[in-house]
Amino acid sequence: MTERLSQIRYEDLAADVRPLADDILKVSSAALGGPYNALLRSPDMARRAFDFLDYLRFRTSVNKRLNEFAILIQARISNAQFEWWAHERIARKAGLSDAVMRDLQQCQRPTSMQADERLVYDYCVQLSLNHRVPDALWQEAVAAMGEQAVVDLTVLSGTYVMVSMLLNATQVGIPDGGELPLQVMDPQDIRQRLLA
Repeated sequence: MTERLSQIRYEDLAADVRPLADDILKVSSAALGGPYNALLRSPDMARRAFDFLDYLRFRTSVNKRLNEFAILIQARISNAQFEWWAHERIARKAGLSDAVMRDLQQCQRPTSMQADERLVYDYCVQLSLNHRVPDALWQEAVAAMGEQAVVDLTVLSGTYVMVSMLLNATQVGIPDGGELPLQVMDPQDIRQRLLA
């Protein structure tokens, strides 16, 4: 897979874009790579996307472990290699178990999920694959997490669809030619396996 965009260099950025790059460099595990390499081609949109992502990653009402789990769910559904690579270690640091991540990575419903992880899995998989959530699942999520967290989780899932699309469209690879973490699967196979 050949990356479709050359890597933007900090020194080539316009002076008015460098403050955004500075903000990105404070939080990005891939410097100006990953989705930021593409986003910086549209600096006004990049600023808005960065601020939005900053909320969804660092200021959300959703527990960090669950937030990162939701991002990994989206990465698996989308075959988004870089997204999985970037968030797997963050999820581990946030307390998501290797067993849960391995099952998801293999496109299987994780067997050792905690109750809150099961709820996030069911919610995000239903939302992402069916574009809706059954009433009972919505009510369970709101009862367990509260309305704000459910709204935050919903927006996080949708936003990481966008991030996955951007990464996949621009064919962002793993830094230093690292091994791809996900087996690329047909969307119908993913759907059948994750909804099983």
